[in-house]
Amino acid sequence: MKVQRNQSKLKLRPMALLLVIAVVLILPQVIKSTYFMLVLCLCGIYTIATAGLDINFGYAGQISLGHAAFYAIGAYGSAILSKLAGINPWITMLLASAFAAVVGFLFALPISKLKFMFLSLVTTGFGEIVYQIIVNFWPDITGSTSGFKGIPKLGIAGFVFKDRHDYAYIVIFCTILFLLAKYCIVNSRIGRAFIAIRESAEAAGAMGINVTYYKAMSFSISAFYTAFAGALYGHMVGFISPETFKRPQSIMLLTMALLGGRGTMLGPVIGSLILVVLTESVQMFGQYQQLIYGFFIIIVVLFMPGGLAGVLASAKAAAQNLRIGGNADAVGDQ
Repeated sequence: MKVQRNQSKLKLRPMALLLVIAVVLILPQVIKSTYFMLVLCLCGIYTIATAGLDINFGYAGQISLGHAAFYAIGAYGSAILSKLAGINPWITMLLASAFAAVVGFLFALPISKLKFMFLSLVTTGFGEIVYQIIVNFWPDITGSTSGFKGIPKLGIAGFVFKDRHDYAYIVIFCTILFLLAKYCIVNSRIGRAFIAIRESAEAAGAMGINVTYYKAMSFSISAFYTAFAGALYGHMVGFISPETFKRPQSIMLLTMALLGGRGTMLGPVIGSLILVVLTESVQMFGQYQQLIYGFFIIIVVLFMPGGLAGVLASAKAAAQNLRIGGNADAVGDQ
């Protein structure tokens, strides 16, 4: 009986996944508002970025408060290469993301032994360095504080995705692709090494895992994800400013990971959706947005350490226990 239930669950999961994908693909046709399409695109972009941060933070256990730097590398790298060098934007997005991955790997090597507050301080400093490079080192190229304008739009076979509804399909496709890639990574030998390091770096090293290498790899993969999200953002809006890539952006990504549930597949989706909608709703509060993010972090750490994904998993487990208990009582009565 139990085997039959498990087999039926395995059959239902692909069907449920296909149903979700179908609903998401239909959304751009149903929703006519350009503003809501922008919010949907932002949710997808932040889901990719947060999924990358979650690989590093949720699975490998390395906190980062400087991931806005990789977001900026992807956005500026792809924008500069596509506009000034005339390279196809799809290629520049991959080139910028690959460059960010290399930077992330090299950056992680010397700091692999740092933990907690020391690691967060170093990553914060890294984010500030990238921001200063954008503003002060190559102002003629990056536009400095004035920003970088005229970023080419993405296109396929001569069709340019200018409309938000059209661009939403690109974002949805990329989001699904990156989430599937994350699933494959965390369920592979590499993912198991990340989890072992998160639980105990010393024990992982004793088992023969190259801790320094895998920590650097988690940073590298995470940087690729976040940089690609930044490139997607830049080509969508057509204009980027260094103010978008300051420390609050890193805090926002970390908040999304914590709120959704770190070390889970659904966490980045849930956290990004809630926080993007919330951010758009509290634009009027301006500088108080950081206060709101801090409030969410405190609530999650104190009352929901597993995030909303953890709460949903606990509720599901409780419901199953109640159902099993009810079936057992029914059998006992017979």
